[in-house]
Amino acid sequence: MAKAAPKNQATSTAPQEGYTVLARRYRPGGFSDLIGQEAISQVLTNAIKHNRVAHAYLFTGARGVGKTSAARILAKALNCEKGASVTPCGVCSICTAIATGEDVDVLEIDGASNRGIDEVREIRNNVQYRPSRSRYKIYIIDEVHMLTGPAFNALLKTLEEPPAHVKFIFATTEVQKIPITILSRCQRFDFSSIGTKQIAAHLQEITIKEGLEAEPEAIELIARRAGGSMRDAQSLLDQALSFSNGKITRDEVHRLIGAVDENHIMDLAEAILTGESSKVLELMDQTNSKGLQMGELIEQMISYWRDLMIYASSNQIPVDAGIATSQHERFKKMAKGFSLDTLLAGLDILSLTKIRLKATHQPRIMVEFGLVRLSRLGNLIPLQQILQHLQAGGLPALTQTPVKQITTPSEGLKKKFLSEIDSLIEPTTVSSEVQLSSETISSIWPQVIDAIGPMLGNEVKKTGLPAISGPNALVIEFPRQYNQALEYCSDPARIMRIQNALNKITGQNWLIRVTSKVITDPNEIVEPAPIEIEPVASKPKVNPKDAAEKEPIVQRVIELFNAQIVRIDAGFGVLPPDSKTSLDDDNDEA
Repeated sequence: MAKAAPKNQATSTAPQEGYTVLARRYRPGGFSDLIGQEAISQVLTNAIKHNRVAHAYLFTGARGVGKTSAARILAKALNCEKGASVTPCGVCSICTAIATGEDVDVLEIDGASNRGIDEVREIRNNVQYRPSRSRYKIYIIDEVHMLTGPAFNALLKTLEEPPAHVKFIFATTEVQKIPITILSRCQRFDFSSIGTKQIAAHLQEITIKEGLEAEPEAIELIARRAGGSMRDAQSLLDQALSFSNGKITRDEVHRLIGAVDENHIMDLAEAILTGESSKVLELMDQTNSKGLQMGELIEQMISYWRDLMIYASSNQIPVDAGIATSQHERFKKMAKGFSLDTLLAGLDILSLTKIRLKATHQPRIMVEFGLVRLSRLGNLIPLQQILQHLQAGGLPALTQTPVKQITTPSEGLKKKFLSEIDSLIEPTTVSSEVQLSSETISSIWPQVIDAIGPMLGNEVKKTGLPAISGPNALVIEFPRQYNQALEYCSDPARIMRIQNALNKITGQNWLIRVTSKVITDPNEIVEPAPIEIEPVASKPKVNPKDAAEKEPIVQRVIELFNAQIVRIDAGFGVLPPDSKTSLDDDNDEA
């Protein structure tokens, strides 16, 4: 009979150790392992050698280029149990604790989740305490640009004069968001993006160490896709290892990342080069049937056109070109079929298509529109070449087809042809031009003003009568003080309205010109004579004293107090507000 297990004995097996991703397993352990950051590694190693380590560093750059790794390496180099060294041992308890982020004296803080002033105050309170077991207490703040303004201000004094046992290392991807007061207190290091070849070489080393097989073209594709980020490249390689069946192939990587195959991109480029719009649409159908993203296709087309442009400019394939080595000869042959101006114009079309994709719900239609337009672009002739042909007295020949010479017809044939034309044309009577005088214009001009409407008519009235500038031609001249009226009447639609009104009244076609009146005589009066002035009847003069005596309230006051009217002030009601009348010198008594 089996014995029962004790109550305190675990009956389940311990969980297996979890899988560690490649990005963590192959993280740089020393300055020599920082790929693509050789200059920064040299500066930091020299600072450690000569005991010139600053109290605050700022590491800035794109994601996955080694900022946090460099901060950890610097922390290990300063706190290693075997002494400060540019090559920390990596096996002592301090080095291993720093590598795993568990050291009590090296504090890694996420700036995105600890961004307030309370967290910074806690740091200020703790910096005064010496480290527990290491030489330095090191604060590594990642994404430091996420701190708030008050948090940055609270950190200023501590950052300027920290205790001798404290070091600050900041890491950020957006250095422009950090206040200048913080930047001036740190030594700044800009981490550059890692080259495609360096990433590919490192990925190849990883596959060898992992005992896996990978096609070189697949590794190149992953390296290009990473965009200069080693961490992104290692993550993609991890995905490819899980996706493949022991060997990473180019086709599998294409399917994994949703990219278009290079041969497909080149087929599209050849169809565009030859102007085959139908072939372009056929290839677009194939792209859509594979479920590939239209935005990804345009991105790859822009990259490919950029590579063509660089080759057309320098006759060299760019180092970071997105072209497999096996496709170089095909690429060179294709690049020779495009002129540089055509490639630049094509880049404009592709960039515009990319922008339009963000504002449409039908990306396929927008991409088809852009690629067909690109195929219709043709091979542009440089402007300099056109200018040279124009200066030489001709235009550049578009085709080599000889043009059939046209012979000049004989004089007899000309006369016969003209006589036949004359017989077909019916004689028409053309009304003679109207010769108007100033008196005639003054009689018909009020009718024109009534016909063009009140608003336009009121503006035209300001000019008086128009001047005669020729047969069936009038000039409306505006004095200088009527600039707004001149601008209003100069509108082509309003000029056409005046012409139509005049044509309808006179039965003839007229040409109207609106201009500003030029004053040649300085003593000339610029005020135009009005067309019609209606006399305004003047109001009879009112004697203020008589008007006041007729007021009932004034009569009552005179009766009660036996008073006299001495003065009538302005605003009394019988006078305008700006007048004043005194009756002191008046001989008549009120």
